[in-house]
Amino acid sequence: MPSADTAGQLLPLLVIIPVLAAAVLVGVGQRLPGRLVGAGTMMVAVVVGGGGTAALIITGRRRIVSWLGDWRPGGSGTGVGIALQADQLSIGLALLAATLMIIALGFSWHYFRAPGSHFHALMLFFLAGMTGFALAGDIFTMFVFFEMMGVAAYALTGLKVEDPSAVQGAINFGIVNSVAAYLSLIGIGMVYAHTGELNLAELSRSLAGDHSTFVVIAFVLLSTGFLVKAAVVPFHFWLDDAHAVAPTPVCVLFSGVMVELGLYGVLRVYRIGFAATSVAAGIDRVLLVLGAATAVLAAVMCLLQRHLKRLLAYSTIAHMGMFLVALSVGDPESLAGIALFVLGHAAVKGALFLCAGILLDRFGSVDEFTLWGAGQRLRGWDGVGVRSIFLLAALGLAGLPPFAAGLGKSLAETAMTEAGAAWGPPFMIIISALTGGAVLRVWLRVAVGAGRKPEGIEAEGMSGDEELMEVDVGEDIPNRMIISAGALVVIGCALGLVPSIAARATVAADRFLDADGYVAAVLHGRIGYPPVAGPVPSGWDLHGVLLSCLTVAAACAVAALAVLRHRLPGGLRPPEVVRRPVRLLRRVHSGRVGDYVVWLLIGVGVTAAILAPA
Repeated sequence: MPSADTAGQLLPLLVIIPVLAAAVLVGVGQRLPGRLVGAGTMMVAVVVGGGGTAALIITGRRRIVSWLGDWRPGGSGTGVGIALQADQLSIGLALLAATLMIIALGFSWHYFRAPGSHFHALMLFFLAGMTGFALAGDIFTMFVFFEMMGVAAYALTGLKVEDPSAVQGAINFGIVNSVAAYLSLIGIGMVYAHTGELNLAELSRSLAGDHSTFVVIAFVLLSTGFLVKAAVVPFHFWLDDAHAVAPTPVCVLFSGVMVELGLYGVLRVYRIGFAATSVAAGIDRVLLVLGAATAVLAAVMCLLQRHLKRLLAYSTIAHMGMFLVALSVGDPESLAGIALFVLGHAAVKGALFLCAGILLDRFGSVDEFTLWGAGQRLRGWDGVGVRSIFLLAALGLAGLPPFAAGLGKSLAETAMTEAGAAWGPPFMIIISALTGGAVLRVWLRVAVGAGRKPEGIEAEGMSGDEELMEVDVGEDIPNRMIISAGALVVIGCALGLVPSIAARATVAADRFLDADGYVAAVLHGRIGYPPVAGPVPSGWDLHGVLLSCLTVAAACAVAALAVLRHRLPGGLRPPEVVRRPVRLLRRVHSGRVGDYVVWLLIGVGVTAAILAPA
């Protein structure tokens, strides 16, 4: 195990190694054999994952702090040094990014017909950006890695330049996120002008007791970029366009970890830098209001989709809403539940995206209507594998025990109930049932050919027939594709069975929320953790299992109702009063970037109004 000094040097290496490797690929990658480029990229991701694993083991006992160049704050307590900090949650997110990157690269081995190494270079820049963002200890460094992550993501979204929709999706993604980034940079400038500090630990000290409106405005602007990346309503419009056109392996990273990093950024900045300011009086309301709006709107939009990748994208947005609602409770138990929920969601959602990619490459479409009954045309063990993985991932997404997503949801529901939010579990069950039901509906139609081939009003939905195939797999699906998707399902299930994982997550969450411990470690080198007080959850209990089973049963009912609704009496079909708001929702999601920017500005205003001191 690395010594204390070695551990401190490990953090910058987790960023520097992929950046240097990406630079090499940009410079000479075109002259290297494709197999060497792929193997080298995979090796770098494995090295980053190995380093992240070592750091995660160390952070089980203490924090890891690294001041780049050893430029620490001087005697006055101020300085311009760049600090990286790792606790269990931050390095856990970095490790999640590396793990998903390894699986995405495995799935996309020899994926693109066009020669070149730009895909691999962009993936490594993307990995470096996500890792650096999770470990950054000051708001400007967070912004730098936020931009690195964003630029790589825009380019990966528009990778299929021969497809106009891919270019449009990338442009929408880039413009909306860039506008948000400008606002974040203005917020960073306001904070620096007000305090002369950028480091989060120093801001914790400088802003303590500051209840001015100026600080609230600075926090809202600073957080805007992170809220856009987290796809929180009404900052979310870019996400489904990007997911629809991005290569499937990239979607795994988008939904599995990139949007979650946006939420992590808001929590990290608030909990360390702004927890003792006037922001604290309204942050729970912001999380609750935005979270509830995000979950409800996205769940409805998820049900309305026939484009499989868009459907999964809206499912991700709905889950972000549930995360926000649970986090509005503000205690370690709810954060622990969401941490496990994020891990489980990343695994099963990644598997579902990979199944969508397999269907696209096999049948040339991700349209639920076009693919009706297509799963039965998958031959032999390939068909059994894809159908089984899709079904298990869909059930895991709905919360089926013992999947980690279900365990995290159960812990979050318990935390909300104990905090007096008795409405929390029913809300989580309804949203999970709607999103899980939408995915199960696709499985019933595509894998089983249940019901009759859809037609009529649902044709208003955006079709998935126009997506370009990423690689022609012919009749036989490559084993690497099925193995990658299956591995994610196994990981999602195994995480829910790890002994004492709930207790470990609760301890990690308690340490993440310990602002005093963070400041002592970064500024004074006291990297040890204080003892955790109070009981910690043990994991699955009968109450949690029953609620999870209820959620899955409700999701199955939603799916069956959707597939068999043509058999319903006319009086039970959606009345006009329901269809009108549905049509309005479709028009709001217009695909015009100007509309999206207007909604972003409205979101900034709403957030500021909720946070404004009374």
